[in-house]
Amino acid sequence: MVYVVGLLSLVFLVLAILVLTRLTSVLKGANGGDTTQEIERVGTGNRINAILFPTFFVVGAVAVTWSFLNARQYFLPEASSPHGRHTDGLFWLVMAIITIAFVVTNALLFFFAYKYQYRKGHKATYYPENHKLELIWTVIPAVVMALLVFTGWRAWRDITSEAPADAQVIEIVGKQFNWEMRYPGVDNNKLGNYNYKLIDANNSLGIDLEDEASFDDFTVSSEMHIPVNRPVLLKIRAKDVLHSVFIPHMRVKMDAVPGMPTRFWFIADKTTEEMRNETGNQNFKYEIACTEVCGKGHFSMRTTLVVEDEASYQAWMAKQKPWLTNNPDYLARVPEKLKAKAAKYIPAETPEASSDSTQAAAPEAAGAATSAALR
Repeated sequence: MVYVVGLLSLVFLVLAILVLTRLTSVLKGANGGDTTQEIERVGTGNRINAILFPTFFVVGAVAVTWSFLNARQYFLPEASSPHGRHTDGLFWLVMAIITIAFVVTNALLFFFAYKYQYRKGHKATYYPENHKLELIWTVIPAVVMALLVFTGWRAWRDITSEAPADAQVIEIVGKQFNWEMRYPGVDNNKLGNYNYKLIDANNSLGIDLEDEASFDDFTVSSEMHIPVNRPVLLKIRAKDVLHSVFIPHMRVKMDAVPGMPTRFWFIADKTTEEMRNETGNQNFKYEIACTEVCGKGHFSMRTTLVVEDEASYQAWMAKQKPWLTNNPDYLARVPEKLKAKAAKYIPAETPEASSDSTQAAAPEAAGAATSAALR
């Protein structure tokens, strides 16, 4: 350690001597010494630097243009939703404005560095202030920025507002490290309530069976199916940490926050099959990914989105079984007054269904016996 300190001290001492030597040379020039050679050397260096400024700007502009054109092949294809195309339009509008401002300001900066390079006998003019010019370069960017913010806010308002009445409602829940989806069943388009206190090994979403709208809800975890050309409302939540629902081809992105449900609605207007034909990739699949680093398995937190025509979607829906059907043991948690409604979703051969039928038939048998006795 002592050797390191000593070495650093020596280095700083040498640097200090060099600075003092340079300072002495500058002071001699300021006191009227012979600086002709120094001025010529500075003038030559300035001319070289002045030429390099516009050269660097032109070469940089060419390189950036080439990079952009070459990277276009890796861009996402045209968005598969109307709001996605609107979002893309806003993005490219902002990029155009920023690019124009960047090119103009930097072109002037590099040009002025060349034009006003050092020249013998040329003196700079002191220009203290210009209120008109300051007002122009303050107000114009402020107005442009306000317009961009307003248009962006309108787009955001549209996709987070109330969804159309005919929207297909789907709940998507993020957890480490996969997505789970819950659909309102085929009997209605209304999701039942949930309660995080009801979450257990089988009821991973906390489905509340005290709400009869939950009886026909079904869950999936392998892939999400949605109909084409129909509004889809995603009700988003998280079970553990912060996640984010991202459907790149739809330009859908919304955080899934524990304890704070979020929402996003959109319309997919290109089926998976149409995208396969459009891209020429028969293995194409829409993807739902998580874009918040949520742990070691974050990379694997993805699922497939299937966009299909209405007939195919309804056929897929008809094949799904309500969660209660697959978990008949939970019939015991249904309030007594609703068990008769819930029982129709329980397979007849299960003990729960038989027990419920017996309980329902007992009052009827007692009534019949009473009537016979009265006769």
